[in-house]
Amino acid sequence: MYPILRFAKEMLKYRRQPRIGMLEAHVSTHRCWPWDLDPWIELNNGRTLTLYDLGRVPMAMRTGILPTLRTRGWGITVAGNSVRYRRRIRAFDRFTMVSRTLGWDARFLYMEQSIWRAGECCNHMLLRGAITGPQGIVPPAELMAAVGAAPDSPPLPGWVVAWIAADAQRPWPPVLPELPAGVARGDLPG
Repeated sequence: MYPILRFAKEMLKYRRQPRIGMLEAHVSTHRCWPWDLDPWIELNNGRTLTLYDLGRVPMAMRTGILPTLRTRGWGITVAGNSVRYRRRIRAFDRFTMVSRTLGWDARFLYMEQSIWRAGECCNHMLLRGAITGPQGIVPPAELMAAVGAAPDSPPLPGWVVAWIAADAQRPWPPVLPELPAGVARGDLPG
């Protein structure tokens, strides 16, 4: 279930905070609750992605992205991500989340988020987001102009450029494997 109450708390908490620059970090603190756990009594990997919303959306509010999306009738959607998990977060652990925009290209915004506990990075995510409007994807430079930021992105870090290139090699749609006899194909093609 989506953490609506936690999300509302974060939005209320940061609604009057000072605006930050497009590339500045938004820092927030959170706690791992029992309903965030997997069977091994640690933060569930899928829940981690959901909790990252609790940092990313307030960051978008503080940079001016969120109000601009609302006034223009635009939205934002996750168009891809990669997460590296390195340290466990257990029940009731308090952790700090750092969220920031790294830059953009002709189609996507690139953001990174990380979760820290006791001075160690527990996990780190690179996320590609698309601004969407009635005619499809809105170029990020158009969003930046609407927000009052420079339309040109700073150079993306090399590891982000490499991720973009690697992701472009993935086939879409994916090639389906041969399924075992008797497995229902359901909504799968052919």
